[in-house]
Amino acid sequence: MTRTNVLLLLAMLFSALYLVHTQYESRRLFVELEKAASQARKLAVDHESLQAERRAQATPLRVDQLARSRLLMRPATPAITQYVSYREPAAAPVKP
Repeated sequence: MTRTNVLLLLAMLFSALYLVHTQYESRRLFVELEKAASQARKLAVDHESLQAERRAQATPLRVDQLARSRLLMRPATPAITQYVSYREPAAAPVKP
């Protein structure tokens, strides 16, 4: 009887320690999950702000201003436009 009681006591202690370990691991994983979710939310906010900044940078007026100031570009006018036309080459005579 005593031997059975000791065996049951050891099984109960092992079970209790395993339960404590499992709860600790569960809490640790939950905290890690919350940190990852928080980081994902922060990255989503950063992504949205960068998208808004990109849209602001790519407005036609700003592109035109940068093209004029930094690249020294100007609008095309008929005076500086050169037109190129393509003519089909003459067909070679067919030899009989």
